[in-house]
Amino acid sequence: MRRFYVAQEIAGDKVVIADTGQLHHLKDVLRLKTDDEVIIFDSRGNEYRCSITELHKNQAVLTVKDRKRAGTRKTRLTVACAIPKKAGMDDIIDSLTQLGVDGIIPMETERVIIRLDEAKKEARLERWRRIAQSAARQSQRNTIPLIQPITGIDSVIAHSHDFDLRLIPTLSGDKKHIREALGESRPDNILVLIGPEGDFTPREIELATSAGFIPVSLGDSVLRVSTAAIAVVSYIKLSLNG
Repeated sequence: MRRFYVAQEIAGDKVVIADTGQLHHLKDVLRLKTDDEVIIFDSRGNEYRCSITELHKNQAVLTVKDRKRAGTRKTRLTVACAIPKKAGMDDIIDSLTQLGVDGIIPMETERVIIRLDEAKKEARLERWRRIAQSAARQSQRNTIPLIQPITGIDSVIAHSHDFDLRLIPTLSGDKKHIREALGESRPDNILVLIGPEGDFTPREIELATSAGFIPVSLGDSVLRVSTAAIAVVSYIKLSLNG
């Protein structure tokens, strides 16, 4: 059954889809009609089986037939990922959404090549949020990850105190295998930093470890940013039965 996202939790028995992108997908791409049924999910992970009752130029009105409340939350996973070259972040957002992460922070580090002005940052953020919404719908997950604005690594580290496990995969210095770091606790909230091509600088690693981040190894291979992000999330999800 086709799936659509609404930001707010639905209190009554009516749902209105007015977002132009979703409305276009519903009417023009899928060519759905009145009486067709779809699944609506909201920002809390609740799911609603609905039938289309009205189709207008600027909105679709649906009637709720059945509700399924969100289940118990599992370990929350946020990935702060260095912005790679070209459109690589688009693919990372798509893949990490499909893998079930809860938050993604596009991150500027000292060795990140891409530098954007404020207007381009805002445009990228809007695009990344649309990609996450589409990937969530495609993968049939009931939540959409929070895509945060582009943030410098110093700020990410400075605001990391809410996470009870903080990991920084790196190629240099003393480090644990990620299996060992995960095996030492059952965290509720994990933050992982993914570095750029060429790894983090010594200053960044020192700053992170001083703030409680655990340096970890992903093996002997030097991975691309996108590969490292997918590998880390896949391993954590498998290890924690996510």
